[in-house]
Amino acid sequence: MTVPPPPGGNATTTTAGPGTDAPEPAVAGPHTDAPDPDPNATKTTFVSQGFLARAAFITVLLSLAGALLGLGRDQALAHLFGAGSDTDAFLVAWTVPEFAATLLIEDGLAFALVPAFSAVVARRAHGATGNPGNPGDPGDPGDPGDPGDPVRALVRRTLPRLTLAFTVVSALLIWGAPYLVELLAPGLPDPRLAVDCTRLTGTCVLTFGLAGYCSAALRAHRRFVAPAAIYVAYNTAIITAMFVFGGRWGVRAAAIGVALGGVLMIATQLPSLLRQWHRPQASLGPSAMDAPHTTTNTMAPAPLGHPATDHRALNLALFLTVLLFALCRQSQVLIERYLASPLPAGTISHLNYAQKVAQLPMVLALMLCTVTFPVVSQALAEGDTERARDRVERDLAAVSYVVLLGTAAVIACAPQLIQLLFQRGAFTAQDTAATAAVMRVYALGLLGHALVGALVRSYFSAGRPTWYPVAAMTAGIATTAGAGAWAVGPWGVLGIAAANAAGISLTALILLYGMGKRGVPIRTRPVLAAMGKPLRAAVTACAVGWFAASLIGSPTLGLAAGGTAVTVVFLLLAGLPGGQGLTPTIRTVTRRLPHARIR
Repeated sequence: MTVPPPPGGNATTTTAGPGTDAPEPAVAGPHTDAPDPDPNATKTTFVSQGFLARAAFITVLLSLAGALLGLGRDQALAHLFGAGSDTDAFLVAWTVPEFAATLLIEDGLAFALVPAFSAVVARRAHGATGNPGNPGDPGDPGDPGDPGDPVRALVRRTLPRLTLAFTVVSALLIWGAPYLVELLAPGLPDPRLAVDCTRLTGTCVLTFGLAGYCSAALRAHRRFVAPAAIYVAYNTAIITAMFVFGGRWGVRAAAIGVALGGVLMIATQLPSLLRQWHRPQASLGPSAMDAPHTTTNTMAPAPLGHPATDHRALNLALFLTVLLFALCRQSQVLIERYLASPLPAGTISHLNYAQKVAQLPMVLALMLCTVTFPVVSQALAEGDTERARDRVERDLAAVSYVVLLGTAAVIACAPQLIQLLFQRGAFTAQDTAATAAVMRVYALGLLGHALVGALVRSYFSAGRPTWYPVAAMTAGIATTAGAGAWAVGPWGVLGIAAANAAGISLTALILLYGMGKRGVPIRTRPVLAAMGKPLRAAVTACAVGWFAASLIGSPTLGLAAGGTAVTVVFLLLAGLPGGQGLTPTIRTVTRRLPHARIR
């Protein structure tokens, strides 16, 4: 974690590596690139070249491990329970943890809490005390007259209220499970199993809420190991529960695993978080492996604690906008399962398995945005929109390259992937064919999903409420619902998948259009032009990989041939002159970025 020395500090800073929890020995003070004779000039401390690369590597590695365990979880579900009515019942109950993860860990709560924690962490680093507070604003993190640590003041103001809210919602879900199942999937022949599973998964609102709170606080402190490891613990609990309790309680065992996994998410992060909150201010320093570099910036931000920066305080309007956006986005799942519930048994399961596999490239692509979100948020808090724009544009380039390569591979090798991952036990060859067909259609919207995930962080990185993302997502959801209701008749589940791709792609275009005035002011046309080359490369690579995979009967060899063909063709074409190429994308995690300023 990189934080500047307190005002007047010079020769020594204390360090801690990215994702570590204990400070390492001090390193030499920052090197200056230019003299700074003006004592009122603002110095910008940059994250060193290795910091973001290490943080991104750690996050991707652990997230990949969690995603692979998620595949293992789905494989165990398919092996033990197949793709029939029991699995459909569990997947209706699975809607609760899916929503809770999006609202409370990945998107909604993080968009509100990361900017708030970034602001108070910066104030702590500058030696500021608790915000005097605004008694009329229930979201103000400061206590009136509290001279203490601003981070602890924010925790005192927010954690008890949020915990109470999470507890109440969990209790309501457990009580209202029969009504929720009837609303989500009215076509289920026997809803009792879905009700039992929903009552078990309803506990995750409380546990996921607390886990998301811990994740946001740790990422704002530049701690990425524990937040990235939560899905490793979560999926391990579900897999273990299915094998231990599955023989006795059937698919209910998976719901038991969800309840236990939520508790493990909190336990994974709590030790690191407690160390951060009780760490003296002096120990919060830059990255252990690289001393920071400083340069002069004449655009001085408002002083920390000044009203110009107090707008980042956590408030109800911000919570409302981010949660409504996340709720609206996740409602795509509700629409899909509602439309699929009257279709033949197993349709909901085919949708679920197809999405879980297809989303892997998107999840990996967005890991960089997870690491850089606090960086962009702090740059905006300090008034440095130029550097925030540069960071966002580079993130979008990296996301488009990764997700388009993954999309080409998923479409080209869909049958081979599904057969290798799931075709065993109760999961038949017919299930493989149906799931692969759905996955190919669903993958057409992966770029839209990834862009929405990256762009919405830019809208909320300033810590201010904005309704534009909610309106954009509403337009996408309306498109998904209308197109799905129309297409499900002639095309069945493939029509549902196509409607999902159309709706999310529309949302991505609307968000791109509004970035100039409402989000980080990126240069939209150059960004879109830069995406053209990897998009064309992905189309060609997909065709070549599809042909190569179809030539070989073995799923393993076919996947190897198709995947190799896709990768080689994509890398060759995406690196041709006239486009972004791969070098800037690879360098995106090693570019020096602003972290904090010293006045």
